[in-house]
Parts: sequence; structure tokens; C-alpha cells
Amino acid sequence: MAEPVMTVADLERFLTREFPQAFHPDSGLSIETVEHGRARVRLAYSERFIRPGGTISGPTMMMLADFALYLAVLSAIGPVALAVTINFNINFLRRPEQRDLIADASMLKLGKRLAVMEVTLCSDGSDDPIAHVTSTYSIPPNSNT
Repeated sequence: MAEPVMTVADLERFLTREFPQAFHPDSGLSIETVEHGRARVRLAYSERFIRPGGTISGPTMMMLADFALYLAVLSAIGPVALAVTINFNINFLRRPEQRDLIADASMLKLGKRLAVMEVTLCSDGSDDPIAHVTSTYSIPPNSNT
């Protein structure tokens, strides 16, 4: 398998510079591992993510999944701020527990203009998926891919 184009440290620097509104010490987001076309991300549990009924909200899970997918894309193509989600499909499989969430993202196919991805979300400490996502990212032309 190829080495990642961007390491965890590279991604953290890039995100801090390009997306400080989303990736900062209070965001709860942390990058655990990166491989070429793969990323594992954690979202620290916070009561601000809970919706009525006592479950972690769908938008919170969607944000985490999209973040993990973006990192998996960058791990394969490098620092391209304008790579964007053009399709996102999520299946909620079971109620998440009130604990950290883990997202494991992987690339299914990388082309010159599109990347097709998937991510599985789990509650920390459990291998049972709480959601499954498929997504397509658009890669801008002239992004050195």
C-alpha cells in the first residue's frame, strides 16, 4: 500500500490553517490514524451533541463522517482545500451510546476528478456500527492528483 500523501501532523497543520472554525482544541475532533486513502477520527463525547430522546444527533454523526471522509481524500491527494462533498448518503443502523464516536473512512475509488468513499461510525469500545456512509468527493482540476 502507498504511503499517505499527508500524515496526521500534516493534516492537523492544514486544518488549523484552512479550517480554524471547525478544527480547534474545543471541537472535540482528533485524528487517530491516517493511511493512503484511509482515516480514523474520533469525536469526543459532549452533551451538546445530544438531541431530545437522549441520543447523539444525526447532524453530529454526519459532520464526523464528512470530516473523516475529507481526511481520507487528503491522505491520497494532498492539501486540496477545495475538494468538496458532492454526494452523501447515510444509513443510521442503531442508536449511538453516549460516549466518543469513532469514524473509519476508506476510499473505494480515486479518479482524476472524483473520489468514491465509505465510512463506518461506531461508539467507542464497540465494533457494532451505528451508521454507514457512502460519499463522493469532487476534486478540483489542477490539484496535482
